[in-house]
Formats: sequence, C-alpha cells, structure tokens
Amino acid sequence: MAPHPVVQAIIDLTAGAVGGTACVLSGQPLDTAKVKMQTFPTLYRGFLHCFTSTYRQVGFRGLYQGTTPALVANIAENSVLFMSYGFCQEVVRMLAGTTGGEPLSDVQKAYAGSVASIFSSLVLCPTELVKCRLQAMHEMAAAGKISAAQNSVWSVVRSIWRVEGAQGFFQGLTTTIAREVPGYFCFFGGYELSRSTFADYFGCAKDDIGVAPIVFSGGFGGACLWLMVYPMDCVKSRIQVMSMAGHQAGFFKTFMDVFRTEGVRALYSGLTPTMLRTFPANGALFLGYEASRKVLMDRFDH
Repeated sequence: MAPHPVVQAIIDLTAGAVGGTACVLSGQPLDTAKVKMQTFPTLYRGFLHCFTSTYRQVGFRGLYQGTTPALVANIAENSVLFMSYGFCQEVVRMLAGTTGGEPLSDVQKAYAGSVASIFSSLVLCPTELVKCRLQAMHEMAAAGKISAAQNSVWSVVRSIWRVEGAQGFFQGLTTTIAREVPGYFCFFGGYELSRSTFADYFGCAKDDIGVAPIVFSGGFGGACLWLMVYPMDCVKSRIQVMSMAGHQAGFFKTFMDVFRTEGVRALYSGLTPTMLRTFPANGALFLGYEASRKVLMDRFDH
C-alpha cells in the first residue's frame, strides 16, 4: 500500500536532509576551492595552488569555511528538492495520463526534477549566498574590496541584513533558478538513466542495483549537471561575493563583463575541483537519500 501523500512527503523530506548532509561532509573542501577560483580566477594558477594557498593562509579550517551555511543550504535545498520531486512526479504522471502504479520514464523523472528545483532555489539562494561570502572573505579583504573580514555565519547574516535588508539575501536568485532548472533536468535524467543501465545489465530492479552503482549514478548525474550549468554558477558566485563591496550588476551584465574582460576560460574557472567533488559528494547524496528513504518506507510498511 502506498503511503498517504503527507507521510510520503515527510519521508522524502527526511531522506533529502540525510542526503544533503552526506553531500556536504564529503565535498566541502573542493567546493571551497571552486568558489575561490570562480571569484578570483587570476589569483590562483590552478586547483592545487588554490587548495595549498588556502591551507597555508588560513589552515585546515579554511578548507571547511562556510560548512555551517553549506549544511543548512544543502539540508534545506535537498529536503525541499526531494519532497517537491515526489509531488512533481505525481503532476507529470497526471499530465501524461499515466496510471498510479506505472513507473515514469527517465525523461519524465528529469522533467519532474527540473520543476522541483524552482522550489528548492527559494531556500538555497540565501544560505548559498552566506556560504559563498564566507568562502571568499579572505580574498575580498586582501584585495581591499571590503574594509574588514567577517569570520562567522552570524556576522555575515547581520551585515547583509543591516546593509541590504531582507532582499539582500536573494542576491543571485534569478541566476540560481536559471542554473537549477536545466541543471536538475540533467541531474535527475543522468542519475535515472545510469540506474536504468545498471538495472538492465544486472537484470534486476533499479532499487536493487547495489551501493557502488548508486554512488556512480549519483556522481554521473552531478557531472551532467555541472557540465551543463557551470558558467551560470560562476556568474552566480561572482554576484553573491562581489555584492559585498556594493551594488552588483545583474546576471546578463555580469556574464558579459566576465566574457569580454576575462574570456570564456574565466567562466569555467574552478571546474576541476567541481568535477573531482561531484562523484563523492553526489554519490553520497543519492546513497544517503536512497538508503534512508528505503528504511523509512520499510518502517512505514511494517
């Protein structure tokens, strides 16, 4: 018997929170390097230079700068994302005229994930803004773009509220949505396609392919996402970090300024740590989600 829709939503929300936590803990140092390289592409010669420079300047804790808002961001984002994903699958099923027991195709699930990302963007943007500012605070202070560096979550939150007001927490929201909608189509599409391929190869159901195939499928979905949307993510990081120094231009103007003055390569700065991070982080995300969801569904059944 299928759970009541409210119970199913709670299960999906909880499983998404577990997956989001696993994602951050496994990939935060590489995410820190990504944001620094996106924001200051000429400051670092490459991923290893950024990684070692951060370690020498701030210590090991510098690689985990922004972990608290990253945890909040990922728990909030993935809770809402996977809860909305369940609802959106039902909407897609209704629009397609599919009966309740018939599974959706991989493409239909990709559409559901794409729409679900709009809702998750609303909770992701404010928390990711704080995370990105914390991660690039040292470089902003060293470049003289801000008078004093803030080194805690609450000092950044207070500064945003005092200087920019409530709307300041949504700097980069348009770019976040523009990134998430096509990105999560590729994310869920890549994940489901990979799982289907493993299921066909092993001759079993998609839920029974095992741990390693789930981790690989999650990483593959993440790689599909980042290869699709990386320039938009780069612009989003610029907007969120540089807005510390005053009014920041919108997405299109920022994109064109980077393109004209720094070239296409700057829009892909930090791609190496991102791709290195995507397999452990997104593999952990989906493993945490699928495992906790299965436990909760089994508990409901019993």
